[in-house]
Amino acid sequence: MTATEPDAVRAIEAEAISSRFARGWHCLGIAETFQDGKPHTVNAFGQKLVVFTGEDGKTNVLDGYCRHMGGDLSQGTVKGNEIACPFHDWRWGGDGRCKRIPYARRVPLRARTAAWPTMVQDKLLFVWNDPEGSKPPEDVTIPVIEGASRDDWTDWRWTETIVHTNCREVIDNVVDMAHFFYIHNSFPTYFKNVFEGHVATQIMKGKSRPDARPAGKGEGPQMLGNSSVASYYGPSFMIDELTYHYEGFDLRSVLINCHYPIDENSFSLHSGIIVQHSDKLPADAAEATAEKLSTFILTGFEQDIEIWRNKTRIDNPLLCEEDGPVYQLRRWYEQFYVDVADIRPEMTDRFEFEIDTTRPVESWQKEVEENLARREAQGASA
Repeated sequence: MTATEPDAVRAIEAEAISSRFARGWHCLGIAETFQDGKPHTVNAFGQKLVVFTGEDGKTNVLDGYCRHMGGDLSQGTVKGNEIACPFHDWRWGGDGRCKRIPYARRVPLRARTAAWPTMVQDKLLFVWNDPEGSKPPEDVTIPVIEGASRDDWTDWRWTETIVHTNCREVIDNVVDMAHFFYIHNSFPTYFKNVFEGHVATQIMKGKSRPDARPAGKGEGPQMLGNSSVASYYGPSFMIDELTYHYEGFDLRSVLINCHYPIDENSFSLHSGIIVQHSDKLPADAAEATAEKLSTFILTGFEQDIEIWRNKTRIDNPLLCEEDGPVYQLRRWYEQFYVDVADIRPEMTDRFEFEIDTTRPVESWQKEVEENLARREAQGASA
């Protein structure tokens, strides 16, 4: 029996994970965390990095080990605008050059270490990674986030967690409509993807599953649904303009879903959210809501992580029509793992795909009604 025959068993295919890390901007977290005058360790891109902010206010990212005798710079001291190695006090500037050796007459001409381009935007710290060593192109940008620096929005509520799998798993969620119903207790009613250039967008409308809510009437206004426009700008930073629709008002928020690779088999997953103040949601209430939503989002990540922890990597997923453009998304994602000269048009040309939600909505509505009827029957018999 050949693999092309209808009764052939489909084998799972999975190539070895590449040790190459994605080209692009990666968010390390809230910038203020790294602005306390101390060195910070960040394990990323398969190595140890040191992050420090000098007296000039500039935050720098260098290789974590001194090129002199291998001292751990993250155990050193920030002196002026330089990081001093704890071993022999060699002073390294943010540009990667050794600026001073206190006990030596001169600094060796080749006293250089690896330095990463950095950017502070919207109170977040970004680092640029490129296996080819090129600087970030001007057209590869992350847009400024509305509200991140405005008084009528809350401060960031930020969470971080380590996930022990390859970061492609989190990217696949961009096209995965069905998992929102089965994993996150959401009820998608509209779902569309657009890929173009270095941006991949997910447009979704939905509501919460009534059969997943606690029995009885909840306190406060009832949420009617939500609408979301979520875009990855590059391989690892997603901005989600997320609006929750309540009885009588809309709640505007911006959700960040981002990560950076620690190594081939683990990544640091971050989420952040800000919420806009309004007449219906004054400052104190907005802050409380942001805190509540942050906890809710973290719960959603934990649901994903549990799936990732137990699933296997699969390069040839067996798909139905309503599963969305998984293969097209992975082709888009591949552009960040090849040399710039090897980027093909199929990775960056505009691509749109809208899922026909007729069948899923009918199926899910029936399941919800059955679950609610079962709950009511159990309550009556209790």
